Amino acid sequence: MTDLAQTGSTPGATPGTTTGTTGAPDRGLVVPGLLADGRVSEAQVARAEAVAGPGGSLLEALVETGAIEAAELMQWGAQASGVPYLELSDLALDPAATALLPADFAHRASVLPVGWEGGLLVVAAPLRAVLDLSLQDDVARLTGQRVRFSLASRGEIRHRLNQVYRAEGELADLTVGLSTEAEHDEDLDSLTEVHEDAPVVRFVNLLISQAIADRASDIHLEPTEHDLRVRYRIDGVLRDAHRAPRSITAGVVSRLKIMAEMDIAERRVPQDGRLSVTHLGQTMDLRVATLPTVWGEKVVARVLDNSNTRLGLSDLGFSAHNFDRFEWSYTKPYGMILVTGPTGSGKSTTLYATLNILNQPHVNVITVEDPVEYRLPGINQVQTNPKAGLTFARALRSILRSDPDIVLIGEIRDHETANIAVEAALTGHLVLSTLHTNDAPSAVTRLVEMGIEPFLVASALDAVVAQRLCRSLCGRCKEQYVPDPEEVAALGFPPLAAGQSIHRPRGCSTCAQTGYRGRMALHEVMPVSEELERLTVRRAATDEVGRTAREQGMTTLRDDGWLKVLEGRTAIEEVLRVVG
Repeated sequence: MTDLAQTGSTPGATPGTTTGTTGAPDRGLVVPGLLADGRVSEAQVARAEAVAGPGGSLLEALVETGAIEAAELMQWGAQASGVPYLELSDLALDPAATALLPADFAHRASVLPVGWEGGLLVVAAPLRAVLDLSLQDDVARLTGQRVRFSLASRGEIRHRLNQVYRAEGELADLTVGLSTEAEHDEDLDSLTEVHEDAPVVRFVNLLISQAIADRASDIHLEPTEHDLRVRYRIDGVLRDAHRAPRSITAGVVSRLKIMAEMDIAERRVPQDGRLSVTHLGQTMDLRVATLPTVWGEKVVARVLDNSNTRLGLSDLGFSAHNFDRFEWSYTKPYGMILVTGPTGSGKSTTLYATLNILNQPHVNVITVEDPVEYRLPGINQVQTNPKAGLTFARALRSILRSDPDIVLIGEIRDHETANIAVEAALTGHLVLSTLHTNDAPSAVTRLVEMGIEPFLVASALDAVVAQRLCRSLCGRCKEQYVPDPEEVAALGFPPLAAGQSIHRPRGCSTCAQTGYRGRMALHEVMPVSEELERLTVRRAATDEVGRTAREQGMTTLRDDGWLKVLEGRTAIEEVLRVVG
């Protein structure tokens, strides 16, 4: 809990001044304001003083004894001090900002730089220090920046300080240590047994922990001519995270290969592996892939957040119109449903969310995937193994003899897999799968191009969902504006009403100055009607299929993006980036 009261300024007093009274140090600062506003009583303060004891935090004791809620205390503090309140628990910190302030000073003063806003360095400070002008001067002098203090819970500041400065300091120390080791031992990549306190182990663990804390979906370790570059993909965009000497590359790559149970002696061909880590009590899986490059092996680790498997379809951003059309298809007892889109567009998450609804005790659900990304309780999941001859097609033939009701195929890649999937859909099974096409109408053409007879595609296919992921506007800093009608028309979007406003990104400390935080899906749902079946049978062009689908009420990806722009959830630029 926050300690708001040992040195600093009283809310409402002249900045830089201090009010002093006898008794516990808190009484001369914040507690008088709480008493004056009727937030606490003298009796409650007396009881808290007894609990806190000499030198203890009276405010922490007030919260501990139930005199005031922690949230109410922070809200009062923000209002009384006239500064904005920062919720640090889920705030993405800008590494360039935190690096400006020495760790020892930050810990001693309980202040934390979080990012920039309006040309000012935003610094989180507890209420006891948020109006302290001398402290602001010290921070400005040490960082060389113009600063602006914002209120934050002291407990959260302490927690993030321990996270940030320990990670950054230890990464820097480990980088130096590993570099020195590498100078004396050039065969780091021959490492087969390591202790948990070995520098290379701690270095890799810190990289993974930092990636998870920053909500990264992928970790990229890229050897270059001069160094090892580490990047994280956050909200779909790659960002630089760390650079280390090139000499430690072999040791870091070998450690990751050991963790993912790969062959560390083989560097000439790509490899795939998987590992599990525990972060803050939560188990996370990482899918690791290596790729030989001219400067060494590049490693990409996909962070698989198992909480995604518990998502419902309502969490995925379906509009009411699209959800109704999709629900019509997956509630059928048989048929084929395809989810299309590029790699990383959330196709698997949509299929898993659908399975969460369909997975009931009275049905047998079997999946065949390459790889199995998420483990789902109550579902039989099969991992393909081409080296052993267990391909998608062979696995499908086997599982169809296991009496399934619902079959999920990770991806339809070839004629044989597509043919078996279509046959399964026509023989009383509900088949869910993914396909790589740009939009929903193209899925029909793609199946025909794979060699499936058009009349079979028309009979088996029930619905196609095309999907993309776009970034959501930061709720804290997005700004409203009235766009130029001519510009909107030039981009091909419907005209806005006179004076109608939409939102655009601005950037703040919460979103690391990007203007975006989190992602959501854009959807294009195409149920296969009788008219679309007839077009499929006569091998109609994709354009004609798409035109008919739109006439029957299909919302395109672009149109769904525009609806989310009107709702203030994303920006025009982001929709154009994702769907063109």
